[in-house]
Amino acid sequence: MNEVDTTGGALDTGARTSVQAHGSVQEWTDRYSRSVMDTFGAPQRVLVRGEGAYVWDADGKRYLDLLAGIAVNALGHAHPTLTAAVSAQLGTLGHVSNFFGTPTQIALAERLLALAGAPAGSRVFFTNSGTEANEAAFKMTRRTGRTRVLALEGGFHGRSMGALALTSKAAYREPFEPLPGGVEFVAFDDVAALTEAFSAAAVAARGEIAALVVEPVQGEAGVRSLSPGYLVAARELTARHGALLVLDEVQTGVGRTGSWLAYQQTDLGGGIVPDVVTLAKGLGGGFPVGAVIAYGERAATLLGRGQHGTTFGGNPVAAAAALATIGVVERDGLLENVRTVGALLRDGIAGAGNPLVAGVRGRGLLLAVQLTRPVAADVARTALDAGLVVNAVAPDAIRLAPPLILSADQARDVVAFFVGLDLGGHDDTPTTGTTEKRD
Repeated sequence: MNEVDTTGGALDTGARTSVQAHGSVQEWTDRYSRSVMDTFGAPQRVLVRGEGAYVWDADGKRYLDLLAGIAVNALGHAHPTLTAAVSAQLGTLGHVSNFFGTPTQIALAERLLALAGAPAGSRVFFTNSGTEANEAAFKMTRRTGRTRVLALEGGFHGRSMGALALTSKAAYREPFEPLPGGVEFVAFDDVAALTEAFSAAAVAARGEIAALVVEPVQGEAGVRSLSPGYLVAARELTARHGALLVLDEVQTGVGRTGSWLAYQQTDLGGGIVPDVVTLAKGLGGGFPVGAVIAYGERAATLLGRGQHGTTFGGNPVAAAAALATIGVVERDGLLENVRTVGALLRDGIAGAGNPLVAGVRGRGLLLAVQLTRPVAADVARTALDAGLVVNAVAPDAIRLAPPLILSADQARDVVAFFVGLDLGGHDDTPTTGTTEKRD
């Protein structure tokens, strides 16, 4: 019998102490439809437990988790070090508000500044999610005294009003307009278009630019990486014009691409130093935590006392989870594992010889399998039936973002699936991919 512990305290003998996971996936799905807002559609499965890179549903079926909660569960499920750190901290000091500091919060800020290689004067602001981190970064751009902000077509930065204003997809934006103004979208990976946006004519017509906000690798757009040289050009343009360069590493950070931050890879970042980096997702290994890293005194002082805040951000438990996650990544050599296993996945799937596979792109363990037909939703359903959790990130692309602990043998199982993938009677009718659900 599966049991989800929701203990209310040993002394509270009248409290309901657990949710008994009786019933089938279908029964739980029916209950879901009657109690949870219909913003995500019906759940693909109802999951009741996880261990390592695997999860199990209410019917007892096991799945290899190649999505990791959308790049969140960096250490997989029920990792003993992470579980122990969270439990110990919660048993010591759980929440105190930001009127007070805590050792875990301070230590995490110091660790992030060190991993980022941030210069003297840099600071960290903690949040609960990627959306909140990007919301804070957006507010920082307003403090420059300018209101014109550039973002890239295809970018996804969150669903709160400010973060949504930076997100280009019309279907996400239009139901909630008018959004905060001043944002312009520039063609993805196009240095000429970016240069034009900074031109004297553009500035005369639309004003000075406050910031450029970019993802080094666009996740929701289908795992599209910026070309070598783009971020170098972006850094030169923003520096020359006094604008901030903001890198959204919510999905790519904390080792996902094989380095602590994606822009730190020489071919992608070219050695640049940004002004702001936002983090979340994998930072807490499954526990909600986000961060804004402000590089240098100028960026670090844009938000002053009383100008921004959070109730839960940087709480001791979240900070302990992040410190544990970073510690395991270092201790267990997971950056190297990401590079090695990521290459095995990429090369193996690309060389599978399956006519449905056009190629594989991405970095580390953030990959997209490009399909030759718009049948990603069918592929995702077939994978789920075969015991693999993947994401149809676009009609013709499958996203893989497994835990950083994924083994070579598990990766070979994934390759074997794509070698033998056959949709049988499915036709070529375009299907809508399941897109990322990010708060």
